[in-house]
Parts: sequence; structure tokens; C-alpha cells
Amino acid sequence: MMNFLPLEEAAATDGGSMWIMIVIYAVFIGALYLIFFRPQSKRKKKEEQMRKNAQIGDEITTIGGICGRIVAIKEDTDTLIIETGSDRSKLRVKRWAIGSVDTIHDDAE
Repeated sequence: MMNFLPLEEAAATDGGSMWIMIVIYAVFIGALYLIFFRPQSKRKKKEEQMRKNAQIGDEITTIGGICGRIVAIKEDTDTLIIETGSDRSKLRVKRWAIGSVDTIHDDAE
């Protein structure tokens, strides 16, 4: 003999499993955020801070691989003048093109 649940109990069981699935999806999406998106935004903020704090005299490498020393900063156009090589040729690059600042500053803050 089969046991059939009354209609009200069957509906309550289905509703409970739906909420469990919603919670599982929410936990999954939260884990994806913590694993992928949050570290990426932290890294982006750190890179932006590095580009903003570049100073005259710093050795930099651009995202194109050009190495040089900053000799001037033009704030109005957000560009840098860098000096490359022993022949002291100068290039003008945008601030967003800085890949890394190779000079280490002593922060006495």
C-alpha cells in the first residue's frame, strides 16, 4: 500500500526545496564574487594608486615594454615625459600606460 501525502504537505515540501535551491545559488554566487571579482577590483585600485603616485625621477616600464625615467609630468593632459636609453631620447606617454614603477621610495609616514 502506498502512502500519499495530503496536498497541503506536498506543496509545503516542494516550497521548502525551492528555498534550499535559492540558498544554494546565492552561496554559489557569493563564492564566485569572493574568488574572482573582489581580488580583481583590489588589484585595479592598487594599480591606479601606483600610477597616480608616479613622480619625477622614477624608473618606469610601460605596458608596451618601454623602460625609462620620468623627467616631466603634464597634469593638464595626464601625460608623462620619459627619457629612454643612453642617447636621452624622450617619449610622451599617457599615465594609464604605466605598467610598473621600478623605483622604491622610502615612505616615512
